[in-house]
Amino acid sequence: MTSPTTPSKLNLLTTRRSAVGLVLSAPLLAGCAGMSGLTGGGDQPPGPSGPPQEGTAIGKGQVKVGLILPLSGAGNAGIVGQSMKNAAEMALAEFQNPDLQLLVKDDTGTPQGAQMAAQQAVGEGAEIILGPLFALSVSGVAQQARARNIPVIAFSTDASVAGQGVYLLSFLPESDVNRVIDYASGTGKRSFAALLPENAYGNVVEATFKQAVSRRGARMAAFEKYSTDPAQMQNAVRNIAQALGSADALLLADDGDVLVQLSNQLASAGADLKRVQLLGTGLWDNPKVFADPRLQGGYYAAPDPSGYRAFAKRYRGKYGQDPVRTATLAYDAVALVAALSRVSSGGPRFSADVLTNASGFTGIDGLFRFRSNGTNERGLAVLRAAPGGGQIASASPKSFGA
Repeated sequence: MTSPTTPSKLNLLTTRRSAVGLVLSAPLLAGCAGMSGLTGGGDQPPGPSGPPQEGTAIGKGQVKVGLILPLSGAGNAGIVGQSMKNAAEMALAEFQNPDLQLLVKDDTGTPQGAQMAAQQAVGEGAEIILGPLFALSVSGVAQQARARNIPVIAFSTDASVAGQGVYLLSFLPESDVNRVIDYASGTGKRSFAALLPENAYGNVVEATFKQAVSRRGARMAAFEKYSTDPAQMQNAVRNIAQALGSADALLLADDGDVLVQLSNQLASAGADLKRVQLLGTGLWDNPKVFADPRLQGGYYAAPDPSGYRAFAKRYRGKYGQDPVRTATLAYDAVALVAALSRVSSGGPRFSADVLTNASGFTGIDGLFRFRSNGTNERGLAVLRAAPGGGQIASASPKSFGA
């Protein structure tokens, strides 16, 4: 970080009261988590399920932080919002005497609600805003925040809403793809194929996959995308199966149900999935994948699961139930601003220079850093799909390389 009073690396995992505390001697800070969809930064708001919840304040510190969540959103949105609020409160309790006050606002799961929530938070003196969850809601929040030069750390997985003071603390598929392609290339794989969904997620994976293969000097042996139409999917599967003879790795990027369906269809089309190295994204972190013999042995990029397991255990002890996977996003966002408010003196404590520190931060799900365009880069592990769950094949990095 550029400020002489801010260490180049903060590790908030050692900042919590008994289990962890704040180490300022090395470059890293605590930060982040989540997956995709409503299991990690969903981007299609389902709308409100009822009247908005009354805003609350957590903590009595001098540094005011807006926290915008879909607490009364319809369907799973409200459940996710409440779990993330719990995690934020938990972070505040576990951090040692943070000088923070969280201004919790319910956006009802709608863009209009998010804009009103941001207006309220800014009016009450928020220096930074955490949230919202949905991409369509981020734009309204950003409009309010930019007018006052207040940064936003949002939880959406849609990279198109990042930039101009809006940073994403979610898991972006770009990090997954780059990590797993780099790992496969490092183990000698030189010819890659991909079978991807015809949707927004698949489009992002496609662009990153092609760039990563080219960057590693490898070749793309085959590439197909499939829609939800059964005939079109079977055609794409058949084309890939016929082309796998010239590939030594195959990237599949979808949820557990579809991955099992694809493995069955590929086998039926004559593909020998044990001859090629299967590769995947964080969506592979699914019991249905681990139980499929054809997918076992595939490599996928994801955070080291030990951090989340420890967090979930503490969460269950406090709230008597499991957290949603995105709860770590809220926890680490609060830990991040708590640490920055403590170590920064003089100048804006949440400036772009501070938030885009090249050394990055470390949180529950490992290493990450914000890019100047508002997206993030993560230091992920590579795991091997096995009957009992993901097994570490390559540990997550401890720092970002040159």
